[in-house]
Amino acid sequence: MNVNPYGWIAGGSRKTLFPAQVQICVRLKCHPVSEAQFKPIIADNYYNRSHFWFELDHAQTSKLMSLLASFAVSPITSIYENTTQLRIMYQPASLPQKRDGGFETLASEVQNHSGWEIDSVDVSSCLDGMNRPLENQLDTDILEQDEENLVLKQLQELAPKHEPKDSSFTGYVEDSTARDDNCSEEKSAEGQMGLGFRNELSASTSSDDSQCSIARLVQEIEELKAFKLEQTFKVQCLEQKLVDAEEQIQELKDRCMILESMSNPSMTHTNDTASDSFDDLYKDPNVRSIYLVGGYDGDSWLPSLDLYFPSQDVLKSLKPMSTVRSYASIAQLNDEIYIFGGGNGQTWYDTVESYNPANDQWTLRPSLTEKRGSLGGATLNNKIFAVGGGNGTECFSKVEMLDLYVGRWIPTRSMLQKRFALAAMELNGALYVTGGFDGSDYLKSAERFDPREHSWTRIASMNTRRGCHSLVVLNEKLYVVGGFDGTKMVSSTEIFDPRLCLWVDGVPMNQARGYSAAAVVDESIYVIGGVRSDEHIVDTVEHFKEGEGWQERNTRAISKRCFLSAIVL
Repeated sequence: MNVNPYGWIAGGSRKTLFPAQVQICVRLKCHPVSEAQFKPIIADNYYNRSHFWFELDHAQTSKLMSLLASFAVSPITSIYENTTQLRIMYQPASLPQKRDGGFETLASEVQNHSGWEIDSVDVSSCLDGMNRPLENQLDTDILEQDEENLVLKQLQELAPKHEPKDSSFTGYVEDSTARDDNCSEEKSAEGQMGLGFRNELSASTSSDDSQCSIARLVQEIEELKAFKLEQTFKVQCLEQKLVDAEEQIQELKDRCMILESMSNPSMTHTNDTASDSFDDLYKDPNVRSIYLVGGYDGDSWLPSLDLYFPSQDVLKSLKPMSTVRSYASIAQLNDEIYIFGGGNGQTWYDTVESYNPANDQWTLRPSLTEKRGSLGGATLNNKIFAVGGGNGTECFSKVEMLDLYVGRWIPTRSMLQKRFALAAMELNGALYVTGGFDGSDYLKSAERFDPREHSWTRIASMNTRRGCHSLVVLNEKLYVVGGFDGTKMVSSTEIFDPRLCLWVDGVPMNQARGYSAAAVVDESIYVIGGVRSDEHIVDTVEHFKEGEGWQERNTRAISKRCFLSAIVL
């Protein structure tokens, strides 16, 4: 396209200051596309029923170009039309007529035969893609008279060089075969010219499409890189904010705990008469304590490790675990606390950690052979046993044993029955398991594992079905406390004497609860936290002593907490 800077000034006397002509390149000729066809693509651009904005985004541009490409004009048809017009306009000039037995010279023929000159101009126009008819060429005033004279003069100079040397050329003119050959050569030339146009147009269109596609892909890649960089930065900022928030929450919890403990009369008495600090309580061998690990407080899953002094109603926070953990099992080995399995409310764990009270440090240990939660655990013959449990889809009867000399968990003899949310405890060199859920029903059955026989034996069943209960040893007897019987949480307790191999109903607790933690300190059973039947999380502590029954304590040190584990060293 020829951009004319004078095109918008009358008479073309000077250049326009603001040219309204833009040079364009036609990539592909297409048939018209109706509004019904392109409207769905740019539907977002319509600001009323029949008017729309012209600005397009990348997606709209790509879809619109794909639509137009499907209506492209065939290059073969276009070339064929031009070639046909060229054939009509480019007729061979009339051969010179005989004059006095010979032929007129080419120069005189040029002077007398104006039609040949017009045909020549028309052929040039056709090759330039103008395709104007012969009548329009006769009427045009574009060429000035001096230009015509100049062309005629040049043709006259060239005429002698093209005059025939042999007058017998008459035979060639009269020969119809020669005329047919001339037409054949012309058609062949036209075919070659059309083929060249087709190849050139096809190559040009393909090249333009490839360049545009590459440019579009490069631009999209750059946009994706920028978007990825921005998202990475945002994620890093959010992770840092989360870490800061967790630290602030822990600081606030510790501060609240200290303030509550200071306002507790029992603690004040302890501070005044004993040590005035938590460290002194911790170091006093006459003061027994319970380790509380993990759990859920109604708002969040906990990684915390706390040391509870029940006689003083004081809670001391220790170094937390590396991750939140609930529904786990706990055991003691070599003066360290091992906690294994469990989950975070969404996924189950196979990880194991141990805590060393001497240096207040946690250490990762070999993982279980598979993920499981609500399992039982106990220490027997310097080996930790992980018993039963489940993974949310399956209940297990599997048992595995941690051997530190081997450095891994080893599968051992499975229980006689699948048990999820069971309780396990060691007594007199044997491992006892009670209750649980087998995938269909809550159980009242119980089993005993004798390492000397390396087998499980069924013992007398409990009087009540129960799962998510607690099991402790007091005065060489097993005490089963609370739990869920399949319909509700229960407050009942049962006592098993291995010498009689019989379960006896004990004194019920003051409050029904399950998923609580239980431990024995100074010949008293302490039951901490848990869940009631109405799914209310309990923040009270009950303790039992033979001959005195159960007593409930409204403690200031213990807040709402369930799904936790407890152990006494």
